[in-house]
Amino acid sequence: MARDAGRPLRADAQRNREKILAAAVRVFTEEGLDAHFERIAKEAGVGTGTLYRNFPNREALVEAAYRNEVARLCDAVPGLLAELPPREALRAWTHRFIDYATAKLGMAESLRAVVATGANPYGDSRDMIQSALRTLMEAGAAAGTLRPDIRPPDLFAALAGIALTSAAPEQRGQAERLIDITLRGLDPAPPPLLPEG
Repeated sequence: MARDAGRPLRADAQRNREKILAAAVRVFTEEGLDAHFERIAKEAGVGTGTLYRNFPNREALVEAAYRNEVARLCDAVPGLLAELPPREALRAWTHRFIDYATAKLGMAESLRAVVATGANPYGDSRDMIQSALRTLMEAGAAAGTLRPDIRPPDLFAALAGIALTSAAPEQRGQAERLIDITLRGLDPAPPPLLPEG
């Protein structure tokens, strides 16, 4: 039986849930739809009963694992901005974005199976990611290290394009170079963009 979604988890149960979600991303990325719950439970260091109590079926686990990756990506923003100057925080976040995109690419087959059931694991992910980007970009613009006329949807589209073509682990070097090129376009020195038309 699945847990009551309205009741907060005990600290140990929350840790187990987080370990399960991290293990699920790794295993689904490696094995796709062939991934067994037993392997995920073993990778997470929990029993299969614990896994099934949290996630009664494969679709629930895949959706939760994907949503957790989006939340981890977006929740990293305040910490990065607290530790780093805004431009470096954005750069560090783009590394995390490529990690997220690599996991999403690896889970693509599993995510398609979830979508086929009528569920929408993607939900608000685009809005959440663009909101995270907006926070980073506004901090950089306020610090004078990023140009203020670039919109978050434009940078999101550029990063998504990079991820689509270079998110595989063997292409990580190319992804890093493309991110560097993209972020140079955010320097405050270039002339403003042409108006949209």
